[in-house]
Amino acid sequence: MLSLLLTTLPLCAQQQEQAAWGSVKKPVNVSFANSDTRYAQDQVPQVPMQSRWEAVAWKGEKVHTQLLVWSSREIPRLRISLSELKDRKGNRIPSDNISIGFVRYVITDEFGQGCGHRKPMDFDSSLVADLIDAAAETSVAPQTVQPIWLSMAVPRGTPAGTYNGNVTVHAGKLYKLRITVTVQERELPAPDQWAFDLDLWQHPAAIARVHQVPLWSEEHYARMRPYYTMLAAAGQKSITASIIDEPWNHQTYDDFPSLIKWTRKKDGAWAYDYSLFDKYVSFVMSCGITARINCYTMVPWKMAFTYFDESTGKDTVFTGKAGTPAYNAFWGTFLRDFAGHLKKKGWFSITAIAMDERPLADMQAVISLLKETDPDWKITLAGIYHPEIEEDIYDYSIASKWKFGEQVLQRRRANSMPSTFYTSCEEARPNGFTFSPPAEHTWIGWYAAAQGFTGYLRWAYNSWVENPAQDSRFRTWPAGDTYQVYPGPLSSIRFEKLIEGIQDFEKIRLLREEFSRTGNHAGLQELDAILSAFELEKLDNTSAATMVSRAKASLHQL
Repeated sequence: MLSLLLTTLPLCAQQQEQAAWGSVKKPVNVSFANSDTRYAQDQVPQVPMQSRWEAVAWKGEKVHTQLLVWSSREIPRLRISLSELKDRKGNRIPSDNISIGFVRYVITDEFGQGCGHRKPMDFDSSLVADLIDAAAETSVAPQTVQPIWLSMAVPRGTPAGTYNGNVTVHAGKLYKLRITVTVQERELPAPDQWAFDLDLWQHPAAIARVHQVPLWSEEHYARMRPYYTMLAAAGQKSITASIIDEPWNHQTYDDFPSLIKWTRKKDGAWAYDYSLFDKYVSFVMSCGITARINCYTMVPWKMAFTYFDESTGKDTVFTGKAGTPAYNAFWGTFLRDFAGHLKKKGWFSITAIAMDERPLADMQAVISLLKETDPDWKITLAGIYHPEIEEDIYDYSIASKWKFGEQVLQRRRANSMPSTFYTSCEEARPNGFTFSPPAEHTWIGWYAAAQGFTGYLRWAYNSWVENPAQDSRFRTWPAGDTYQVYPGPLSSIRFEKLIEGIQDFEKIRLLREEFSRTGNHAGLQELDAILSAFELEKLDNTSAATMVSRAKASLHQL
């Protein structure tokens, strides 16, 4: 019913769909299918019937596929059971290492003009497969497709070999399918050892809202933990910390309050309460995200800084412009105090003052002030490439259409300076909207490896819209731009494919290190040849799925 409300098909198309369902001879159909396709809910899948899934994996790698179940009649109860996998020598991969999720459909729109305010009626809307539901079973309506996401995490230390097992679909009768995974000799390290610089910005207030718990309560922290551990398991490096109220000027559905309370005393002195900042950062670190703390921001999207004024007994807003004496006095006092606090906590060396796409003159003023207060301050920036300030930016993420240049990248990598790229509402592709082809998120990891980037940044991990599990559209950006996972936490096709690309980046890195160490010049040349395909303009004529599939097949042969 929802799909009919969203999209009214021409009569001939409706007749064709009905004819297609009428031609389905079996009451229930089950097949493996490509994980790079979002299958329509109401259309008979045009896929070859496959009762076996064959995959190649490293030890420590997670690989994916989809199962499709479609029926001309209702399936009141659909569930999946799994066997362990065994090789001929009796080695086993436990069934606990295989996860199953029913793929759910959310409302999406289209890219349109990208950034900017949008009304739902101005864009084509449709249902799209994205959310991966962890429910134990589900029902399937007549003439409906139910995709099932299957992930296998090969344990590190698994002996190399070919492992076989079964997946059984319970849909009134039993449908048994085969799984064959060839485990290669090489091994991926644990995610906390991955070199890929992943930075998906976190939004704690959104978690409080969807779970209906008080902000910063113990219930809130308990609800946040599984989201942050899931992000850490993807290799996340950075903690997103707001040091002022609304760094992005209320652009999100939920508030973005400060973790630090600023107070101007009656005598004019300043006091800063870091207790919430300390508790939150310590909490996120306990979830496994420990490499960096990015503090937003000295140059927000609206130059307004809230503090409590004891003289008036109420909140007051400072609106000074970057670089002015008043601004420097306001921030200079804080920066000196904050640096001292961070040094006492042992966090100063991993903390950066972060900026997001701000005017160059404002950023130059901030850089000057930071150097004046403490020359060891680190600076993070996500924005266009500014060669004038590049050397001052420790953690620099540039828009995908920009490049650092090989000499700059070599210097930055030699100095262990994170040098990543990002996508946003400005790029039609590659991207991670709910309507984006899933392989584009995998392609991102390959592009990073090909261009010498150290990783990828995206806003945001979980800045949810009002009802994210039903409708991914938002008032100002293409659908799905504001989040990569769902309340629960529940993963998504997008998030899983992003992790897949990060794993591929790590495999390329490890192979390059191995070939350099062993003097395998032919292997290095082959790696370079594989990666040469990954240029943005090539996506105009070749799909991300095709490029990634070819590259993976070649990588497996090395």
